[in-house]
Amino acid sequence: MPRPSGNHKLKSARLAAGFASQQALADALNNAADEVGLRGVSVGARQVRRWESTNPPWPHVDHQRLLAHVVGLPADQLGFRPPWDPSGSSIGVSTASTSSRKATHGRRRGAARAAHPASMAIGIAAITAVHRQLYWTVDPLHLHPAVAEHMRLGASTLTEVDDPGRRTVAAAAAESALLKGRIEFFDLTQPDDAAASFIRALQLAGEANDSLLGAAILGHAAFVPGWAGDRAGAEDRLAAARAHARRGGAGPLQWAWLDAVDAECATRCNDPRGALAIIDRAEARLRADPDRSLPEWLDWFTPTRLAAFKGNTQLRAGQIRRAKETLTTAIAELPAVDSKQRAVMLADLAAIEVAAENLPEACRHLGSALDELDQTWYSVAMARIRDVRRQLHRWQDDGCVRDLDDRLFGWDATLTAIRS
Repeated sequence: MPRPSGNHKLKSARLAAGFASQQALADALNNAADEVGLRGVSVGARQVRRWESTNPPWPHVDHQRLLAHVVGLPADQLGFRPPWDPSGSSIGVSTASTSSRKATHGRRRGAARAAHPASMAIGIAAITAVHRQLYWTVDPLHLHPAVAEHMRLGASTLTEVDDPGRRTVAAAAAESALLKGRIEFFDLTQPDDAAASFIRALQLAGEANDSLLGAAILGHAAFVPGWAGDRAGAEDRLAAARAHARRGGAGPLQWAWLDAVDAECATRCNDPRGALAIIDRAEARLRADPDRSLPEWLDWFTPTRLAAFKGNTQLRAGQIRRAKETLTTAIAELPAVDSKQRAVMLADLAAIEVAAENLPEACRHLGSALDELDQTWYSVAMARIRDVRRQLHRWQDDGCVRDLDDRLFGWDATLTAIRS
């Protein structure tokens, strides 16, 4: 499989940042000029096209400032090579220290690059797979630094291994960057860090020329603006995700997951009824095609999880009875190991009981959700629990609510919430 042509690092960063076209990036750069004190500095689509070419010119210092402001990455992480760097492509070493760069450049000036055995690529991919499994049970604060360091290791070896091992390493590093972003967004409530991680992940997926992984990364990138109420920003990223999914021949489950992301963003942007129509489309996809195969790294979505999306959306649309039926059925089908998703669904069931003014049952569900968080922390679930607790304000002197507060605001739970 040939590597993508042109400066895919900048193109990947552009797409992940929500700019579907070169003109859109040029417009954003021009709009940002006044914000950073660069009045009179302008960029056209033709200039962006040159930057995304196979041998892009080193940007003017003012343009570098604009790119860093709009895209969030410095020039040497966007596929540009400084004119004083004789080494060729800067892929994989953009975040290295000066001494590491000198060492790498010294090797490159020799007769050949350092050659790694095929087992090296296999080993890096194997560690990535272990991290993927550990995500569901290990404290995210402990897993995050390990994943971040493994991503850097994979990226730093790209200059020292040839295909097909190179593509294997690039794909593994891309998955690690994606997992890093998922932890930052869903577990640690750090959306800005997550957005940067998704850009890096897409760059590395470009190195691997893996369109399906690119679609997954762009789908996650859509959560960042979607949860902030920016529907247009989410739709731009989802349009790019669908283009990659078509290119990679995605199966019905991956298409359904993209629909689920779209629905989640629509719900967060106060359009739950529109979201339900999108979920209906996802369900129709799955009914039309029985294929349930997925890439091995896409382990965060199943038809049961689609039902979880649907139940929450029905709840927000005011369809209380339907939401209860959907969530009750889905939670019974959820694997025992899936503590994070179970905590979210229990919080939604608690919200349904609050709407029915059934306080004991609402508190029971919230207590069960906290039991799940005692096993594995998940910021998304705690946010849902706290949202439901705020709905209990007028009953705060009731015994079951006070018992709930003793757990919710105990030392361990409070410190865990603050540190995340």
